Amino acid sequence: MTAPTRSSIFRTPPGVDQSVRRRFLDDLAEINEIEAQQSGDPEILSRISQYEMAYRMQSSVPELTNLSKETDSTFERYGPDSRKPGTFAFNCILARRMAERGVRFIQLFHRGWDQHGELPKNIAKKCADTDQPSAALITDLKERGLLDETLVIWGGEFGRTVYSQGKLTETDYGRDHHPRCFTIWLAGGCIKPGLTIGKTDDFSYNITDDPVHVHDLNATIQHCLGIDHTRLTYKFQGRNFRLTDVHGNVVKQVLSY
Repeated sequence: MTAPTRSSIFRTPPGVDQSVRRRFLDDLAEINEIEAQQSGDPEILSRISQYEMAYRMQSSVPELTNLSKETDSTFERYGPDSRKPGTFAFNCILARRMAERGVRFIQLFHRGWDQHGELPKNIAKKCADTDQPSAALITDLKERGLLDETLVIWGGEFGRTVYSQGKLTETDYGRDHHPRCFTIWLAGGCIKPGLTIGKTDDFSYNITDDPVHVHDLNATIQHCLGIDHTRLTYKFQGRNFRLTDVHGNVVKQVLSY
């Protein structure tokens, strides 16, 4: 038995067109709603919602993921891998298409940065994978009038040491995990362009000026989304909790207003 492909998951079964699928789900929803009223089981309403989401995905995802109408200049902008499904460049184009269609949260993953060895070869490959498509995505969003209302966040969960890990040769060495300081960049939304916040010592080991804690980053992201992070505070066992803990502050100097 083989697993279904990504494209087959979002297609309706053979012999069933969209109108038949829609009528089927409408009738099923009526039956489920009667059962929900009789039993009072909230899971039934959740099931109706899940069926509707699945239908919306089946009816919209095939068109979304079909890049055949994208121009040659678009593919050139995003780089040589942009026509290959699964690459970071291809996914950046998908991200722009999702943003155009009103998708509210889009997350792209690109693995393989844990370079404890063979860093000279691997870091160059990862940068080649991501640099041009990332810049193209920002440019594309701006030209289409989407950047002002789209917040782009690019980063990982920690940095890397500047000193070598493992054997040290001209072509083979690595870097260890380093959570003391690392860089994340943001664009769009209400973020001021061309601004750098924070400095490290000469060895890039510790932060010396304007540190931004992860709670500060989260508070700033929520502010850009129109959320006051302090209003999410709740008390549990005598202590205040929220997504930004009790330490997060909005980094106001990064805002464009």
